[in-house]
Amino acid sequence: QVQLVESGGGLVQPGGSLTLSCAASGSISGIAAMGWYRQAPGKQRELVATITSGGKTNYTDSLKGRFTISRDNAKNTVALQMNSLKPEDTGVYYCKAAGVTYWRRSYYYTGDYWGQGTQVTVSS
Repeated sequence: QVQLVESGGGLVQPGGSLTLSCAASGSISGIAAMGWYRQAPGKQRELVATITSGGKTNYTDSLKGRFTISRDNAKNTVALQMNSLKPEDTGVYYCKAAGVTYWRRSYYYTGDYWGQGTQVTVSS
């Protein structure tokens, strides 16, 4: 099993910055890609960014340039730096890890692990 704990959320004014952090514990060897998702009030959860264990990143096009995802495999953490924040960035931000298992010399996706979420509020 894998446990994910997010931190770093809070209240920030438009144009400000925040850095979120996600710490993973448990069966770390069973983690492949990790990512950040967010959910605004009354809206569906949406992808923000993902990053592989090798450092390859993928961003939602509208957020690329303002948000940066990074990963420290040695510390089992993934971070999301958010700049030039807008009110529409408000929501609960969730950390996700893709679980894998090794079977007969191959890796197979087994499911996702999710953190509890951290609130980000952008308001003046």
